Amino acid sequence: MSSSEPGQASARALGDRYGSTRTRRPHRGSRGRRAWAAGLAAVVALGIGSYLVYSQWFATPIDAQRVAFEERPGDAMSITVDVNRNDPSRPAVCIVRVRAIDGAETGRKEIYVPPGVQRLETVVRSIRQPVTADVYGCSYDVPEYLSTPQRPTE
Repeated sequence: MSSSEPGQASARALGDRYGSTRTRRPHRGSRGRRAWAAGLAAVVALGIGSYLVYSQWFATPIDAQRVAFEERPGDAMSITVDVNRNDPSRPAVCIVRVRAIDGAETGRKEIYVPPGVQRLETVVRSIRQPVTADVYGCSYDVPEYLSTPQRPTE
């Protein structure tokens, strides 16, 4: 007996017990391709659906950012605002406010944003000395008293 015979005998015994060759299945390439295509279609559909949901319910059609503010005499503050809208041809309204050192809102003003205008500057009066100014929010729902031709006094 050679030294390789016992190993072959045990390998044969294991093969007899557990099966020595794998059974070959027929090639299922079409099933795999269909699974990949279905997965890819699902990912694309989810991506398109996510974009549509985001653009309809979570994207803001109008917003504004404070560019600058400067204290004015007589408890007032000047604020410069940049307005970004998805439709610049529509009029809008933005609310700006000033706050005191303790964070309390001490003055507020609605400003009319005419169509086509992107940057506005206004002065907001305060009941106490203001330390900061910011934009509270913007909307396309312009109140009638802001959109009439006769403007109130400032």
